[in-house]
Parts: sequence; C-alpha cells; structure tokens
Amino acid sequence: RSVPGYQLLGGTDVPHHVSPKDLLAYQSWSNPVGIRSLNLDGLFEYRFNEAWKGSFSASRSRVVIDDYSTFAWGCYGAASCAGIAVPNHFSAEGDYDISDYRSPDATRSNEEAQAALNGQFDTGFLKHDLTVGTTAFRRLVDRRTSVNEYIGEGNIYQPSPVLEPYYGPLGHTYRRLDSRQYGLFASDRISFNEQWQTILGGRQVRLDEETYNQAGATTRHTQRSVFLPQVALIYKPRPDTSLYASYSKGLSLGGEAAWFSSNADEVLPPTTSRQLEVGIKRDFQRLSLTAALFQITQDLQYNRPNDDGSTTFVQQGKQKNVGIELSANGHVTSDLQVSASVAAIRARVSGSGTDDYDGHQAINVPKLRASLHGDYSIPGIPGLALLGGVQYSASKYANRTATVKVDDYAVFDVGGRYSTKVGDYDTVLRLAVDNLFDKRYWRDVGESAGDGYLFLGAPRTARLSATVNF
Repeated sequence: RSVPGYQLLGGTDVPHHVSPKDLLAYQSWSNPVGIRSLNLDGLFEYRFNEAWKGSFSASRSRVVIDDYSTFAWGCYGAASCAGIAVPNHFSAEGDYDISDYRSPDATRSNEEAQAALNGQFDTGFLKHDLTVGTTAFRRLVDRRTSVNEYIGEGNIYQPSPVLEPYYGPLGHTYRRLDSRQYGLFASDRISFNEQWQTILGGRQVRLDEETYNQAGATTRHTQRSVFLPQVALIYKPRPDTSLYASYSKGLSLGGEAAWFSSNADEVLPPTTSRQLEVGIKRDFQRLSLTAALFQITQDLQYNRPNDDGSTTFVQQGKQKNVGIELSANGHVTSDLQVSASVAAIRARVSGSGTDDYDGHQAINVPKLRASLHGDYSIPGIPGLALLGGVQYSASKYANRTATVKVDDYAVFDVGGRYSTKVGDYDTVLRLAVDNLFDKRYWRDVGESAGDGYLFLGAPRTARLSATVNF
C-alpha cells in the first residue's frame, strides 16, 4: 500500500504526536499498488586476441504499474482554510481532504542496444586502455488519464472516516512520452607511469523526444545534440595512496507536472547535471580511508508560484550541492569490520525566479549526515556475527522558503548473521532489527509529484531471512 505522507499544518508547522503506524486516508476498499515487470538482457562478447575484444549487448524492460491510493492532500473542505486561495497543505487543526486516485495500466518500456570495442596498446611510453562504441536507447510511457476525485475529509489525530469510493469511468490509455537517444562514446585510460593516470572520455548524444496529450497530438518535440564529457586525473605518490580529480556531465529525463499544476501532466525536457570531485584514498593493510570534496550542479525543476495563487511546473535555475565526505571501510581488527562515513553539504538554489527560494539551504538536504556500521565475528563460534549500526541526519528545511525545519535524528539498527550448512548447501541466516529504539523521525521532507510532503521513518521492524546456495 502507498505510504501516507503528511503536509505542513496551515502551511507553517510540522505535525507532532503522529505515528508511522497511522495510515492517513485509509479505506478498506482501496486496492494496493501493483507492479508487474519483465526484464531481458543479453551479452555477446568476442575476443580477437589478448589485447582486443568486441561486445554487443541488448536489453528490454517493461513495467506495468497499477497505481491506486486514497491519499491525503490539501484542506479545501476545512472551515479554517476557506479564506485561502490555494490551500495545498493540511489545516492548522490537522484537517485534510481525501481523494480517490486511480491510474491503472501505466506502462513504461525501455529498450537499449550497445556495441563496443575495447583494446589495450602502447604509443611510446604511454599505455592505453581504449573503449569506443555506439548506443541506442528508447523509452515509451503509456498511461491512462488518471482519476483523482474528492471523496471526503479526515483529521490526522482521528481514525480515517469510512467513505464511498468513486464509481465513475476510468480515463482512456494514450502515449505520454516517446524518448529516443542515439550516442557515440569513447573512453581512454592512459597510464604515463606507475604514478600518473588519466581518463579522457565522453559521449555524444542525439536526443529526439516527443510528448503527447490525451487526443494524441504532439505537445512537445525536442531535438538536441549534447556532448557529455568524463575526465579524471589520478596520481599515486606511493602504491597505497591515490589522489584524484574528476569531472562529468549527465543527462536525465525531465520531470512530470503534478495534477494540480497549471500545466498538469506535462513532461518537461531532459535536464543536465555536472559533477566535480577531488579526493584522496589511502589503503592500509586491511582498512581504506577516503576524503573527497565534491560539487554537483543540476537543473532545478519545481512548482513556481504564480500571482493568482496557482503553480506551474518549470525548469528554471540551478541547485548546487557543495560538500566534503570522509569515509572508512575495512577491518579494524581480525574480527571487527566497519563502514563509516560523514558528509557536510551546502546546498543552494539560484536563479529560480522566486526570490524566497534562493540563497539558503535547499529543501530536504541536511547540512550534515553520517553513518556507522559494524560486523563483529564472535571468536570461538564459527559462522556467527553480530551486526549493528547508526544513521544520523542533521535538521532539514521542510519547505522551499526555509521557514520550517524538522529536527535531526539518529536511528540505531542491530542484527545477527549465522553461516552454516544445511545438508550440502551453504546457508546464511540473518536477523535484523531496524530502528531498534522505535524512534519517531521525519525521514524525508521534500517533494513528491511536485508537492510538499513529510514522510515518517519506519517504526521498529524485525526481519528474518535465509539465503541458500545450491
């Protein structure tokens, strides 16, 4: 079933004294979300000699999603929200509207083929590891016109009321998106000597993408040619130490406007992102330490507020995340293995066209996050290990104007693993307890389908599993 999301009370306050066990807007007649998927992959590889080989790969995936939800959103039916033009939040008292949402048979199909040639050779004192190739990718999205009908009201502090479902017809199926990408790529790892290496590469992509409305008419036809570079420089002053710098550019599918936006259901053009990273890695006998500085810049997609109180889903401005991350992985002792990381992040939005959204920490991005996980093998009991960990997140802004914030949190997990044989088969038994102290915390306070939601972290959860190797 869909995870219930909360909204800010009155648009300004975080809900308190709520539980992840409460299912907002729950109705017994509402179907759960269903997902049916089929994935096919194939790879053919031919080695010409010791230095050169060719490959051809193809894949196809098809996912059909039956999306059902009686969800909580807005407070148009609440008396205290009557004077608000667009109350896209819960009321100050915790009232919310309940809608019956149905979007069955939403089908997403991806088809991809790639041919590549890889070889190692020398030019003078330079050693090359070269890969060149071509790719073709197509993505289709077919879906119905979704049903989204108001059926009643609820309150976050009361059990969900029993309501009648929507009995009207479902929308018809139509093609929403047809996106094609054709690319040529090349990457060469060049070794100058034992200390210096560089990676020079890139992908030239030709994009041809169309979106359609319910009548089958083309609403957008985007044709672009974009070069996506990927370069890196690696220096090893000693065999166990590496210093590196890298830069890359990426291309992603655009977002889809929410049903309440003035351009509802519009699929925006693809977006670009750029990532720059410098770091150092030191390998000890059984432990690796890494420190990295990074900067990620991506196109901003958001619901821009209009003068009349409505919103329009747009691509405007940039979000830049700058940070430092320290990590450690490996064995502290022969019995204790750890994985730890801590990251400090400065996230800023600029050029959005909405002044209140610019110049401060971005929504749902903590300034600090950290994790520590341990795996301890019990001496004298072969195959038995204790597992434990903690995840920490600093406070986060819960709206784009940075006027509402949720608290920081730390969540502890424990567990155990036992490796043995059942008959002749290697078997691993695992017991895990997540959120050991049943901490109440806000896991995410960002946006879903273009609208602001607050999602509680899962309650204490125990899981028992077994893996058998035949």
